[in-house]
Amino acid sequence: MSLDQIKKYRDEAFHHLTNELLPFWENRCVDKENGGFITHFDNAGNDSGEDEKSLIAQTRTVYTFSAAHRAGYGEGRYAEIARHGVDFLIEKMWDNEYSGFYWLMDRKGNVKIDEKIVYGLSFAIYALSEYTLATGDPRGLEYAEKVFDLIQIHGADIHYGGYFEMFHRNWDLKGEGAAGGDRKTLDAHMHLMEAFTTLYEASGKQVHRRKLMEMIELLINKIMHPEYGTGIPQFWADWSVAPQIKFDIIWGWDRFSEDGFKSAAEDNTSYGHNVEFAWLLMHALDIAGVPYEKYEEQLLKSYNHAVENGIDWEFGGVYVEGSHSGEVYDREKEFWQQAEVIIGMLDAYRVYKDEKYLKAYDATHRFVFDHMIHSSVGEWLPLLTRQGEPIWTHMSHSWKVNYHSVRSMVQGIIRLEKLLAQAEK
Repeated sequence: MSLDQIKKYRDEAFHHLTNELLPFWENRCVDKENGGFITHFDNAGNDSGEDEKSLIAQTRTVYTFSAAHRAGYGEGRYAEIARHGVDFLIEKMWDNEYSGFYWLMDRKGNVKIDEKIVYGLSFAIYALSEYTLATGDPRGLEYAEKVFDLIQIHGADIHYGGYFEMFHRNWDLKGEGAAGGDRKTLDAHMHLMEAFTTLYEASGKQVHRRKLMEMIELLINKIMHPEYGTGIPQFWADWSVAPQIKFDIIWGWDRFSEDGFKSAAEDNTSYGHNVEFAWLLMHALDIAGVPYEKYEEQLLKSYNHAVENGIDWEFGGVYVEGSHSGEVYDREKEFWQQAEVIIGMLDAYRVYKDEKYLKAYDATHRFVFDHMIHSSVGEWLPLLTRQGEPIWTHMSHSWKVNYHSVRSMVQGIIRLEKLLAQAEK
């Protein structure tokens, strides 16, 4: 790929980010009446009226505006929007009796679900740490450290390692099956790695780095497939593989069967997750000061499996998921997998210089800009057919907010500029 093409992609991403994507959120999401953020928008970008504010959507939006401000966008406006969100998190979503953040509120800030869910709490650590790094406001790090400590006290499994994930308000572990108290997931542990990375970056504390390195070792040695290096979604407490089921408290609109089990429940992996894990691992190693070479085998397995099996070389983009051994199960195109592959393939090419990664980036970038971005509104469509026709058409709800799309553009631009700088030396 020529330098002119890389510049074209950088410029295309910058235009989308600054003229469409960030303005979409800046002009819609701030709830001036009740605090926090409105995060449910229909295909036209109108408020859909959903009466909820989820921990996921609130923290991810704090992260988005904090990270955008830290990256140099918004001329200070985004720092103020992030501060507005942090005020809501601390004043409304924090449980003053048992500590931790509630899972779900209504628009006015009344509690709808009072449970403590580690997946959501990981994003609280991530977002609040990023907020302090971006603004210098010490409240972010203060509450990020509080959540970190709570997870160590109540969530850590000192027998088998890792963390339990589903708790009642008082931090009693929830029950078995769909309640989720007897399972552990790739999702929560990967996002804890992401959270601990930014927490350590903000705090500089040795304990945060140590827990980050423990999480990296656990992910690679327990959660990634021993042969293929691909992510396994769900486990029992002892890290034996569990059939993937739908929890009562769900993250995302994953497509399960009516009985709550996923097809190929014990043999499925997400191409987007695998690439997201790889680039988050590289970032964690950067912050921890560890060379990539220590985990090169895992990094290459994660990237190569996606290139060889997950990229749609005919229509562009990345498929949803398939078998660990390579067979594709779901050829639809979901927004967040595209976003993570855009970042990851640029990292893979930057470090390993193999043109196949740049070609995978090209295929995904082009699919997103040609099919997934709803340009007249500014955000991304959530789910498309393999060929690029819309299946779901809303712009946002609790699970599809701004974290993946904005981060993809912010981090993609940073990496494209690194490639240009390398080429100009």
